[in-house]
Amino acid sequence: MAKSDSSEQTGRAGDGAPAGPRTVRTRVFLKDVLLCSLGAYGGPEAHTSVFLDQMVVKGGYLKERDLIELIALCSILPGPISTQVIIAIGHKVGGPLMALWTMLVWSLPVLTAMTALSFIYPLITAPGAEFDAFRYIGPMAVGFIIVAAVRIGRKVVDDAPTALLLVFSAVATYLVRAPWVFPVVLLAGGGCTLFLDREPGMWDRVSISPPWRYLVLFLAFALGLLALASVFRLQMVQLFESFYRYGYLVFGGGQVVVPVMHTELVHVRQAMTDQEFLTGYGLVQGLPGPMFSFAAYAGGMAARSGSVLRQLLGAVSGGIGIFLPGLLLIYFVYPVWEQLKQIRAIRIALRGINAVAGGLIAIAAVILFEASGFQADNLIVMVLAAGLLASKKVPAPVIVGAALAAGYML
Repeated sequence: MAKSDSSEQTGRAGDGAPAGPRTVRTRVFLKDVLLCSLGAYGGPEAHTSVFLDQMVVKGGYLKERDLIELIALCSILPGPISTQVIIAIGHKVGGPLMALWTMLVWSLPVLTAMTALSFIYPLITAPGAEFDAFRYIGPMAVGFIIVAAVRIGRKVVDDAPTALLLVFSAVATYLVRAPWVFPVVLLAGGGCTLFLDREPGMWDRVSISPPWRYLVLFLAFALGLLALASVFRLQMVQLFESFYRYGYLVFGGGQVVVPVMHTELVHVRQAMTDQEFLTGYGLVQGLPGPMFSFAAYAGGMAARSGSVLRQLLGAVSGGIGIFLPGLLLIYFVYPVWEQLKQIRAIRIALRGINAVAGGLIAIAAVILFEASGFQADNLIVMVLAAGLLASKKVPAPVIVGAALAAGYML
């Protein structure tokens, strides 16, 4: 567990970096987490590029392959993928306490912004209010994803089977736009390399000590909140239960959880109108950080009929409720994952899983660029963002600021 000022972890992860343990100062690490939060636009795939740049290349907190494995692991788990990845990095650096601080620093900036937006909704929807400053965020995110895809592709493709798996996963996820496809292709990739690289004795035994207390807490919250919400018709209890449920039932990240929220909050509970919901959804895509932070806006809007304190509690219930399941799952799964990786068969399967993860990231650039449009200015922004990030001389938040400024001025 991390001390208040430092913790131990393995050496720098960049190419040519020295091996061995080094001391990581908590404030330095959390500053890097904050930089990731401020530069994380465009969903989990674009967030991967920011993590790669800040956590691997510049910070040296883990290796490229470690990051790819965490992405694959969190893609199989329910909850916010990029949030769980960066929480796992915090756990790797300094244990559960550092993981908690990591989640807070990563999510609080955008949670605060989305809470504020639930209060000032009438102002941002007034006639003449426009948000053209966000127009180049999509192309910029595509540039980030391209850099991540190239860097990761170099690490995960080392023979013909892994190259074919990368292409297969890219094509499969392009043709099948459904959340279930991600865990399916990841598991298929691991199964393929296990089948091709069969070795005697590869299922060697290792000692596994799961931290069961976190799984018990996860289940206790899930079942206890369901019981409380059914017995007590209190709005805050029902809101917290709803958002906690969204956090553990959804696979695929924010793009998947938002439609689930829309059905329940707009059509079933009628807590807000379609226009109010879609306005918040549009704004959260123009802000840095995890898209699950939309829950703070939705919770605030659902509780706005009462006092300011009641609306604030609604936003807090949404923000804490939706992120808590993912945090508890990582607390339980990550230590087990580190132990399971000692099994030879798991390490073999990871070659295929990592190759598939590389394909998922690569094809995300194509899908997002299609959504942004093939205009010349979008192409220019994409190329400039990719070039600046690849140069390793310009931090991601600065590139984001430049994209916002260009959108506003042009």
